[in-house]
Amino acid sequence: MRPYILAETNWKAIKDEQFEVAILPWGATEAHNYHLPYATDIIEADNIAAEAARKAWEAGAKVIVLPTIPFGVNTGQADILLDINMSPSTQAAVLNDVLEVLNRQGIYKLLIVNSHGGNDFKTMIRELGLKYPKMFISSCNWFQAMNKSEFFDYPGDHADEMETSLILHLRPDLVRPLEEAGEGHDRKPKIKAFREGWAWAERKWSQVTEDTGVGNPKQATPEKGARFFQAVTDKMSKLFVDLANARLDDLYE
Repeated sequence: MRPYILAETNWKAIKDEQFEVAILPWGATEAHNYHLPYATDIIEADNIAAEAARKAWEAGAKVIVLPTIPFGVNTGQADILLDINMSPSTQAAVLNDVLEVLNRQGIYKLLIVNSHGGNDFKTMIRELGLKYPKMFISSCNWFQAMNKSEFFDYPGDHADEMETSLILHLRPDLVRPLEEAGEGHDRKPKIKAFREGWAWAERKWSQVTEDTGVGNPKQATPEKGARFFQAVTDKMSKLFVDLANARLDDLYE
């Protein structure tokens, strides 16, 4: 039993605890090339949040990790078999219900640990922040916390070398042989502004990639995954500690 993981702890252990920060991991259920499981984003969210919380807890931070939300925004993947879409409006309703409980019980800091590129919580946080003025609501994308080029040889953003290395480290039993993986080649937008990144439109996944991956995974290793996991959870744990220690009336220098 890890006392900072809500799903594992019990009423006897926590009924007198005073938690400073609730951590809400949020993943997705979707295809990840031919070699990674549909639960890739969930596995990453579970493990990164838990390990960062362990380090923060051992540093004295009273954090509690809530169960991972397993569905994300997959509106651009409607034709990919069993990619489960949770619309942003549904996410907002789920987030509201979680916040209502935390606010009522006096846990006024929430961090969403996002594990899926299609999720974007900023507008929800803006709206719900007005509804719950005592709450400090924040989010982070763990996959943007580090400079990936320091750990991996090939760039990408879905079932790439980074994600494949992580799952090889965390759940090697769920990874098919890399010779079966597609190369993760993605087609770039013809419209220049979208290609340059200052204009945006949702990608239609089956038009962008043949194997559902973006980024070549063939050089992935469990050793690379372990090194990255250690680094990203070190950095995330510092965020957890900083949030736990933060005074909500004194957040700015």
